[in-house]
Amino acid sequence: MIDLSSVRNYYVACGYTDLRRGIDGLAAIVMAQYSMELREDSLFLFCGRRTDRIKALYWSGDGYILIYKRLSNGAFQWPRNTEELKHLDAQSFRWLMEGLKIEQPKAIRKGKQKDVF
Repeated sequence: MIDLSSVRNYYVACGYTDLRRGIDGLAAIVMAQYSMELREDSLFLFCGRRTDRIKALYWSGDGYILIYKRLSNGAFQWPRNTEELKHLDAQSFRWLMEGLKIEQPKAIRKGKQKDVF
């Protein structure tokens, strides 16, 4: 069974990725282009030119898992501005999966606790 509950780091490969690549090709991108290691607490996301489908690569400890998601309608709001690896928190990942932009300027952010009286 696939258990992604240990994922704490979500990484988005900004820009375009050739989604014809499989596990080995995507792992090579992570290691060679971004100098990152595949670990059990990290999930790497890739998107091609068509924004209705993505691939995710995950190391489960004993092997690689490749996840492919294609939307039936709509598109992912994928960051296309640079060729960098962008780190997301859990909320930004959730927004991306729901079809929203990963940076919501009007979202309520966590603040500091203030005295009530």
